[in-house]
Amino acid sequence: MSNPQIDPTKVSMVTVTADNDGQRIDNFLVSTLKGVPKSLIYRIIRKGEVRVNKKRIKADGRVTAGDEVRIPPLRLPEKNETPDVSPTLQLLLESAIVYEDDGLIAVNKPHGLAVHGGSGVSLGMIEALRKMRPDHSFMELVHRLDRDTSGIILVAKKRSVLTGLQRMLVNKSGISKRYLAMVHGRWPASIKEVQAPLRKFERQSGERMVMVDAEGKPSHTRTQLLATGPHYSLIEAEPVTGRTHQIRVHCQFQGYSIAGDEKYCDKVQQDIDKSQGVRRLYLHAFQLQFRHPDSGERLLLTAQPDDEFVSMLKKAGCEIEL
Repeated sequence: MSNPQIDPTKVSMVTVTADNDGQRIDNFLVSTLKGVPKSLIYRIIRKGEVRVNKKRIKADGRVTAGDEVRIPPLRLPEKNETPDVSPTLQLLLESAIVYEDDGLIAVNKPHGLAVHGGSGVSLGMIEALRKMRPDHSFMELVHRLDRDTSGIILVAKKRSVLTGLQRMLVNKSGISKRYLAMVHGRWPASIKEVQAPLRKFERQSGERMVMVDAEGKPSHTRTQLLATGPHYSLIEAEPVTGRTHQIRVHCQFQGYSIAGDEKYCDKVQQDIDKSQGVRRLYLHAFQLQFRHPDSGERLLLTAQPDDEFVSMLKKAGCEIEL
């Protein structure tokens, strides 16, 4: 752990600084307790062992400068060192960097790679990058991508870049993301906007899911049909809001779940996926546009989908010039 005054075997009290003002408590703990599995962090929040100004807080609650955060004693595995980055992963990540400067790295994250360690994953993308860039004391994820989603993700190498970009994301202005999604069926060209409130819930098994619910948070996705084949369509999706699983659930809500989405495809769609050789989620974050918080330069970053994604589009009759 990076914070020398925190003894994981004892209760710790941490004061939130101006740098972390407005940050979600789960992200605050991930950055404060480097090396602690995310699964453990979510567990202590869920059990009410983390207190902010002596009160319980949910994982998406935000902290304010001056808040006192109580961190309980943590039972960590005896050996909690991040494993070394394999030459294969190092080569994969180096070749996946689409942009880098003094304050920012943009990576075309491969499908199947978790952005963070934890929940059975010992080495995520961010831990690997920290090992690959030991000269940088600060390196944090600007936003997240699901493990099964491929595509462009931003990593800040400076606090000013992190807070600047996260402010754009929270305010829903100054930054736009575009995704490619191969969906089941023939997506109607008339569907240009999906506005349906989303609510998180947990199944009895403990699996976290999202559903459209009138009581949920307002959610908005812009969509455009790009190509249609016999079984699938290719759409472009732009999330205006940034809810968990937003594009996946909005596609499901319209009746056209994303190919390979085991969480949100029904049995008929899963059978079609099996018959067509779909073995992964076909959702790819292909473009990010924003103004650099430090330089003020307008950046348009593009990450091409991998060969497997492109081959499946071709097989499905949804191939386009990217």
